[in-house]
Amino acid sequence: MASLTFTGGTNIALKAPHHRFAETVRFYREVLGLPLLGHSETSASFPEGSPAFDYNGMRLWVDDVRHYSRSELWLQVRTPDLEAAIEHLCAAGVPVRDELEPLGDFPGHWISDPAGNVLLVSRDDAESTVIPS
Repeated sequence: MASLTFTGGTNIALKAPHHRFAETVRFYREVLGLPLLGHSETSASFPEGSPAFDYNGMRLWVDDVRHYSRSELWLQVRTPDLEAAIEHLCAAGVPVRDELEPLGDFPGHWISDPAGNVLLVSRDDAESTVIPS
């Protein structure tokens, strides 16, 4: 098997509980003054879309999650060969967690690390879903 590489992605998702969502968005927008890059497309999970802020060259998404009681951070890693990467991860006992959130046609898979943190594994050439404001 060729040597696999993983690099940090450009997306961080902050899954905010519904009762803290508006004040969390206000914190990043007004208190910290991070530039708003746009919003995700709407979906059943996020009917109003999720705002994305510029976080020093990365995109910090703030998602309104109604069934969470506390926040979570989800990270992204990238790889040039997604299929080989998933085979490698599965062989290492890493669970694929695609049931967490639909990706549609996006070339990636959800996984979790041993501590339960969620990561999106995507191809290096996968584009973001940010829609400019």
